[in-house]
Amino acid sequence: MKKVLLSVLFAAGLTSSLHATAAGDVAAGESKTAVCAGCHGAGGNSTTPSFPKLAGQGAPYLLKQLQDIKSGARSIVEMTGLLDALSEQDLEDIAAYYAAQSLSVGQANPELAEEGRKIYLSGIPAKNVAACTACHGPSGKGMSLAKFPALSGQHADYTAKQLMNFRTGTRNNDGDARIMRSIAARLSDREIEAVSSYIQGLH
Repeated sequence: MKKVLLSVLFAAGLTSSLHATAAGDVAAGESKTAVCAGCHGAGGNSTTPSFPKLAGQGAPYLLKQLQDIKSGARSIVEMTGLLDALSEQDLEDIAAYYAAQSLSVGQANPELAEEGRKIYLSGIPAKNVAACTACHGPSGKGMSLAKFPALSGQHADYTAKQLMNFRTGTRNNDGDARIMRSIAARLSDREIEAVSSYIQGLH
């Protein structure tokens, strides 16, 4: 497991990422997220399962996703054109604002929780699937400086959709190492459902 973690960290370019933190202004970011609230909820706590919660997410990860969406590296139909007029400072401010908010946590499906817990904490050795904790931490807080996202409390529907997208290659902004695409490719629909449900209740 140590070898898996080390290879993941180096492949993701952790060393260079340690110095690449966002320099946004939280107060300025609040005024720039009025439009965002329509889908992502007040303070970034979306109440719609298909739209991600942004509250408490690491600013470096949020900034990268905003940059990728604006550049077209990550395609999200609902976000089309919304970031076109925003500057880099605007994106940094928005990322800083959401990172400073408190996340609301959901509940896992009791029927899936144990299976999901095993996948999250231990991976699936027989399928060469690393534990989610390697990058996202045991409590799902992520590794902000490495731009590994926090998962704790995220909607199960949203998480499952992202894993499906990584599995099919529809989403491919996980870097040249293809960390998430490689992992998702080895997961069945049932396993994706289980780990996504566990993440929803993780805190």
